[in-house]
Amino acid sequence: MPNPDDLKYHAEHTWIKAEPGGTYLVGITGHAQEQLGDVVYVQQPDIGATIKQGEPCGVIESVKTAADVHAPASGVVVAVNAALADAPETVNSDPYGAWLFRITLSDAAELAALMDAAAYEKALG
Repeated sequence: MPNPDDLKYHAEHTWIKAEPGGTYLVGITGHAQEQLGDVVYVQQPDIGATIKQGEPCGVIESVKTAADVHAPASGVVVAVNAALADAPETVNSDPYGAWLFRITLSDAAELAALMDAAAYEKALG
């Protein structure tokens, strides 16, 4: 599954995408969903929670395992994708469309530490 060029990628297999209005969408990569297998539950951070780059801020459970979701950047959670409560498997079928949560950044300079699509693909080996 190709990694979209309009996203930035964290080494812990999350992506972040700028939106109009200054917010950012966060999700997991195609590689992450392939490693997890069939997703059965998504635990998202609470709206209003402060998250820090690289730290766990949620959990995704699959039939095989459970894995932490690491924040690709620091900020405040302003929305969660409520549709995932009833259809967590959407993360498998559309990992780059099934965003997990939306944040406002507390330090936009952190985005410089993230990878573009080519660097992320190279890091996967």
